[in-house]
Amino acid sequence: MSVETMRELQGYGFFILLVAMVVILYSYWFHLTRSEKSGRRNYEKYSRLALDDNLDDKTIEAKQNSTSSDNRSSK
Repeated sequence: MSVETMRELQGYGFFILLVAMVVILYSYWFHLTRSEKSGRRNYEKYSRLALDDNLDDKTIEAKQNSTSSDNRSSK
């Protein structure tokens, strides 16, 4: 394989990777916007996470109990 062919394949690979990363970024942004509008998550709460990081500060979300330990059978 010649150097010119390898450079050409490298250029095509870079362009495909760049397009894939842009698609992933915009799909993630769309997911965040859609979940915030539907009311599933409020990401405005997380913006103050770095400022409110003391031990006595109020938690952002309450911890939900896992039911996986309840589903185990005790023999």
